[in-house]
Amino acid sequence: MSFQTPITIYDAIKNISSKKYLLPAIQREFVWSEEQIERLFDSIMRGYPIGSFLFWKVSKESVKKYQFYEFICHYHQGKSHNQKAVLMGDEEIISVLDGQQRITSLYIALKGSYASKVPYMRWNDPAAFPKKYLYLNLLKEADDEDLNYDFRFLTEEDAKKRDENTFWFKVGDILNFDPQDPSQINDYLIENQLATNKFASKTLFRLSDVIFKRPIINYYLEEDQELDKVLNVFIRVNSGGTQLSYSDLLLSIATAQWDEKDAREEIINFVDEINSVGRGFSFNKDFVLKTCLVLCDFNDIRFKVDNFNKQNMSVIQDNWDKIKESIRTTVELINTFGFDYQTLTSNNAII
Repeated sequence: MSFQTPITIYDAIKNISSKKYLLPAIQREFVWSEEQIERLFDSIMRGYPIGSFLFWKVSKESVKKYQFYEFICHYHQGKSHNQKAVLMGDEEIISVLDGQQRITSLYIALKGSYASKVPYMRWNDPAAFPKKYLYLNLLKEADDEDLNYDFRFLTEEDAKKRDENTFWFKVGDILNFDPQDPSQINDYLIENQLATNKFASKTLFRLSDVIFKRPIINYYLEEDQELDKVLNVFIRVNSGGTQLSYSDLLLSIATAQWDEKDAREEIINFVDEINSVGRGFSFNKDFVLKTCLVLCDFNDIRFKVDNFNKQNMSVIQDNWDKIKESIRTTVELINTFGFDYQTLTSNNAII
């Protein structure tokens, strides 16, 4: 792992749009709120550090082995999910291991939208999720004492409301200006009667500067193609929220290879089923995955990520019903012998 030359926000956005930057299956989905994104941009404008990132350079050969996902552009609180990336496998990609929430926030703010539920409205009412964009007030600082800049997610209709202290600039529109031609921003200020307002001029030029010119995306690059190592790195650097165990990550990367069934749901439901036999057992998803490796007669049955590649997972998917029946029958058999969660001291012993 090595520290790389920092890049600009604009560079990162371009790489996301071209699908050079993608997300691995081990990543959780986007969860940041509007307020978190607004505060992120306030920090950027004030020159505060926004933390380092961890990227994984995935070789052309490795790209074909694993499933990757695109970044969310238009977030909808009720139904947003990352789409599987369709890749030709003829070039390497950069997979974001740490910093997904921040980079997705930048992408949504500059290229997309955010639709969160309006309080007290029904979830099944489309009007409960108005599409909003990130705006910056060019005439006044934020009222919040913790913030300097007034960033807000607004509908296009609300953003049209103006007075002596309010002029909302859509943040994504900054991408329409050529950073090498400052006259474009000056022309915009003149056209909107803001040229004589020092705060407006300083704020808009600063926004352009932090997006296009300042290399504030500091990142480390992991180039090892051994996914077990990458997973362990991921576990160590992801300290926010509830940490995922190695097993959770392994299940995520393994089951992402299935294309005909919802593998996660299948495995979790099946674990609940066999644990309810007799007086109950304490099997877990690891036990089921390990059993899959053995029953499919793979040469290498070690419990590691490399053994849950696309080829092996395809075999497991094709034989999933038979695997379930074998495990179910075995659990029912040992139940007749009087075993349960207390007396079966080694789950792996029955594999």
